[in-house]
Amino acid sequence: MEETALLVGTIMIVGMFALMAIGVSVSVAIGLPSAISMMILMGPRLGIDDSAQQIYTGLDSYPLLAIPLFVLAGAIMNQGGIAQRLIDLAKALTGKMPGGLSQTSIVANALFGSISGSSLAGASAVGAIMSPAQKKAGYDMRWAAAANISAAPSGMLIPPSNTLIVYGLVSQASIGALFLAGYIPGLLWMLTCMVVIFFYARKRPELRGAGFPPFVEGLKIFLKAIPSLGLIIIVIGGIVGGIFTPTEGAAIAVVYALVLSMIYREVTVKDFPKLLLNATRTSSVVVFLIALSSIMSFAMTYADIPFLLGEWLVSITDSKVVFLLIMMVVLLIVGIPLDATPAILIFTPIFLPIAVQQYDIDPVHFGIMITFNMCIAVISPPSAPVLFVGARVAGQKVEDVFKPMLPFFGALIAMLLLIQFVPDLSLFLPRLAGLVP
Repeated sequence: MEETALLVGTIMIVGMFALMAIGVSVSVAIGLPSAISMMILMGPRLGIDDSAQQIYTGLDSYPLLAIPLFVLAGAIMNQGGIAQRLIDLAKALTGKMPGGLSQTSIVANALFGSISGSSLAGASAVGAIMSPAQKKAGYDMRWAAAANISAAPSGMLIPPSNTLIVYGLVSQASIGALFLAGYIPGLLWMLTCMVVIFFYARKRPELRGAGFPPFVEGLKIFLKAIPSLGLIIIVIGGIVGGIFTPTEGAAIAVVYALVLSMIYREVTVKDFPKLLLNATRTSSVVVFLIALSSIMSFAMTYADIPFLLGEWLVSITDSKVVFLLIMMVVLLIVGIPLDATPAILIFTPIFLPIAVQQYDIDPVHFGIMITFNMCIAVISPPSAPVLFVGARVAGQKVEDVFKPMLPFFGALIAMLLLIQFVPDLSLFLPRLAGLVP
C-alpha cells in the first residue's frame, strides 16, 4: 500500500508541475495526473468513471455559488466609484503619517478587500488611482508599487474572502467562523505593511502626508464612504449572525453593490452584461479548478496519502512547532508557482487531517495559517499574479519592484510565524461569537 501511495503521489505532484512547466493550464495539470492515478488505483474503467463522478461531486455544493456572486459584487464595486470613496477615506485616516500616500494605498487595500474579497481587484483599483498622485508627489514609484502590491493580499484574509470560502468548502469548516477569524490577521497584515513604510519614509520629509482634513471635510468624506462600508455590516454581520448563508449573503452583496453603483451613476444597465461576462470568466477558472482538484483529493484519500504522511511526520517528530515550520516552508515554496486556490485545494486534504488528528490544531486556525501562507505566495515571483498587476498599474518592471519588496517579505514572514504560534489571534473573535470551542 505504501508503494502504491508513493507511486500515485509522485505521479500527481511531479506530473502537475511538469505539465505546468510546459504551459498547460493549472486545472488540466491537476486533473490529468489525478485521473491517471485513479486508473492505477482502481483500474482503467472504474478510475475513469470515478474521476467523472468526483468532478460532479466537487461542484455539487450550494455554498460554492457564493464564489461567482462575490466575484460579480467585486467587479461591480471596482467600476462603481466605490474604490475612490474608500481611498478618500483612507487618505483622511492616514493624515500626516510618514509615507503619506503609500500609507493611504495600504489602508485603501484593506478597506477595498473588506468589500470585494479580491487581492487582484485591490491592487488594480487602488494602484490605478494612487499611482498618478504618488508620481506627481515625487515618490519613488518602485517603493510605491511595492507598498500597494504587499498590501493587496489583505483582501484574501479580510472577509468576504473567496479564498476562505474555498478552504471552507474543502475542510467543511464554518465559513462564518473563518470570516471572523480573518479580521485580526488581516488587520495585522495591513499594520505590518504600514510599519515597513513608516521606517522607510520617516527620514524622508517629502514623503509626509498632506495632513488630516478639516473636521467638516473629514465628516463629508466619512459620510460618503458609509454606504460602501455598510456592505460589511450587512453581509458579514448577516453571515456570522446566522441570518443568511454565505451564498445568500453574496447575492445580497451583488444587489447592494449594483444599487449603490447606479446611485453613484458610475454603472448603468448597459454596463451589466460586460460585468457579468468578466465575472463569469473569473469564476469559471476557480470553479474548474475546484472540479478537477476534487479528483486529486479523492485519489489522495483513497491511497491513504494523508494518513501515511502523518505517520511519517510523527516518526520524525512529535513536536507541533516542527510540523508547523515544515508546513510553512512547503506551502511557501509550492505556493510560488501555484495560485492560492489550487494550492489550498491540493494541500488542505494532505495537511489538515495531520494537523487536526496528530497535533490538535483547530481547523479554523489552520485555514487562516494556510491562507496567510498563500497571501505571501501570491506576491512572490516568478508567477505572482498580484505582483504583475501591481507593477503594471504603477508603470514599473517586475524586476525593479522586487528589491523594495524584500523588507515587506521579511516582516510578513515574521507575522506569519506569530499567526501560526499564537492561535488566539485567529480564534479570539470566533470564540467570542460562540462559533468555535
